[in-house]
Amino acid sequence: MKKLSIAVLGLLLVSGVVFAGGKAEGGAPAYPTKGITMICPWAAGGGTDAILRALSAAAAKQLGQTITVENRTGGGGAIGHAAIKNARPDGYTLGMVTFELNSLPQQGLIDFTYADYDPLIRVNADAATLTVKADAPYNSVKEFVEYCKQNPGVVSIGNSAPGSVWHIGAGLLANETGIDVKHVPFEGAAPAVTALAGGHIQAVSVSLAEVKSQLDAGNVKCLGIMDTKRSALYPNIPTFIDQGYNITYFTWRGLALPKGIDPAIRETLTKAFTAAMQDPEFVEQAKKMNLDLAFLPPAEFNAFLKENFDAVTKTMKAIGLVN
Repeated sequence: MKKLSIAVLGLLLVSGVVFAGGKAEGGAPAYPTKGITMICPWAAGGGTDAILRALSAAAAKQLGQTITVENRTGGGGAIGHAAIKNARPDGYTLGMVTFELNSLPQQGLIDFTYADYDPLIRVNADAATLTVKADAPYNSVKEFVEYCKQNPGVVSIGNSAPGSVWHIGAGLLANETGIDVKHVPFEGAAPAVTALAGGHIQAVSVSLAEVKSQLDAGNVKCLGIMDTKRSALYPNIPTFIDQGYNITYFTWRGLALPKGIDPAIRETLTKAFTAAMQDPEFVEQAKKMNLDLAFLPPAEFNAFLKENFDAVTKTMKAIGLVN
């Protein structure tokens, strides 16, 4: 037994891992020693949920612990974002922050901003589309705009809650093209797309990833994408620029921690999720979901958040969402 104890100790020393009183070698916390909770502010089935589950699975392989995604929906993203901010700062609860973190404060819907988190990494950025039912009487952005002008206030565009990324995108579209439409809120893109496929609304302004399943099933069609380039998976879908409308608009998603987490734990998470972003299986899944990966490390992600907050505020004022 004594020889076995010495052998085990020797193995731990060789591997460079020695735990004593809950601390690893060098005084760093032993982490992680249990499963991790990942908060998603949006409904299951949407683009945020899909990319977060795929990334969490890849990161779990790096951390050696399970990562459970919890959907905390409501308040146009406010409930989930607040849950991330208010989580215990021990590294066992973090979450995915989205564009709405930079559009809710201006409306007085949350009393915090991006500055109340420790940003981890930016994961992806995706352009909005104009997607309609497959049998809709318009087949281009121009035809859609003309129809809306001939029928003011008739067309309903679904989005993922008031003041959300896709609401602002729809507002930008309406403002830039001079059309009068009704904006219908949903708790996430997935239910909005379902409503479109069922004929309850006439259009959605969400990402390609979020309409992909209905698009592939032939239930909807994309009239245009608000990007500078066409999608590699759907090169037949023209950009708005291709069709004579200088409109580009993107959402983004990233990971963030509540303030106050031990720097060593934060570094462990950064390394794990950075490696997960390069995991071949994850990269392939993102490609199949038509999600554009747009990695940024912590410092650069933090700078992006400030820049984006300022730009979003300017756009919201321009389309009358805030004063």
